[in-house]
Amino acid sequence: MKKKILILSASTGGGHNRAARAIEEELSKLDIDCEIIDSLKFVSKVVDKVISTGYEKSALYTPKAYGQMYKFSDTDIVRKGMDKNLILKYMTSRLEKLLKEKRPDGVIGTHPFPVMALSKLKEKNEMHIPLYSVITDYTIHSAHVAKEVDGYIVGDEYVKSLLEYSDVPNSKIYPYGIPIERRFLDPVDSLAFKKDLGLNDKFTVLLMGGSFGAGNITDVLKDLISIKENIQIIIVCGRNTSLLLKVTKFLKTHNVHEKEIIVMGFTEKMNALMSISDCIITKPGGLTTTECILKEVPMIVPFYIPGQEKENLAFLLNNGLAVKPEKNLNLEVIIKTFMADPSKLERIKASMRFCKKEDSARKIALLLEEKTKNI
Repeated sequence: MKKKILILSASTGGGHNRAARAIEEELSKLDIDCEIIDSLKFVSKVVDKVISTGYEKSALYTPKAYGQMYKFSDTDIVRKGMDKNLILKYMTSRLEKLLKEKRPDGVIGTHPFPVMALSKLKEKNEMHIPLYSVITDYTIHSAHVAKEVDGYIVGDEYVKSLLEYSDVPNSKIYPYGIPIERRFLDPVDSLAFKKDLGLNDKFTVLLMGGSFGAGNITDVLKDLISIKENIQIIIVCGRNTSLLLKVTKFLKTHNVHEKEIIVMGFTEKMNALMSISDCIITKPGGLTTTECILKEVPMIVPFYIPGQEKENLAFLLNNGLAVKPEKNLNLEVIIKTFMADPSKLERIKASMRFCKKEDSARKIALLLEEKTKNI
């Protein structure tokens, strides 16, 4: 009989679902039945709206408040109070019914909330199958550490050390990397794709703010169009339609110095866009960061959402994977230096080659196959 794995995700940003799809793709190749469940939507539309929509709105409009909430939620007093959290209790109850209905041989979560809930079931001896957690950032939060998790997949050895520091046994931690869909690494004919977009073969800057278009995109764009060097710019606004309109209006009312500039909303062509870019200006989301590392696209990070992205940025800077603009090292200086001295870009790419974790999703699928074979 075929094995069955449940993949529990959530729509708090795009990264958790993308990681889930990457794992699903590799499990299917092993002839294992798998199903992705958006855990928050399954539990309750209200819960999903409060958590998923709340995350997106606070990250976009009140990032400082979000950062303070993130920091507070990572304290012992909050962690100890989770046993009395009504939302977690309700989630645990709903997921218990899901397990009885689906009868999987194992579960893997790409978001900490469903993993926390299922860990509670295992503590009460009401769940008897393997439970694995994928951490989709280059840091940890106390919500990631749950007593009955059988294994953690993490993006780097630094994250492994953070878990060990939180008393997670070494044997439970797998530094396989954050999973990315295989198609993202498909080869791209860069010259042909540039031609299709109406671009030239010259220094190309990709500017984006994640799946929902966060960050001071127009401020960065203002800096970019003031650069006298001959560059071309691609702007991806994600699902943020108001940002798309704002950028479009901005370009109509500002002198772009005859630069080629392309503006688009959400796109499935990020693989190709990264392939033709000499550098990317973006916020440091976990999946975006991983994609940049795998594609060896040097990162410039002028903005971030306080919380996990601030810690992702620390990881990038400490490993020579990104540059952060400062008052005396502004964006114009960075771009000019990259163009005048390509070895600066090559140094970042070399660090990316050293840090990259390839075939993460495949390794996760093989691990799940191994851990469920006797069930």
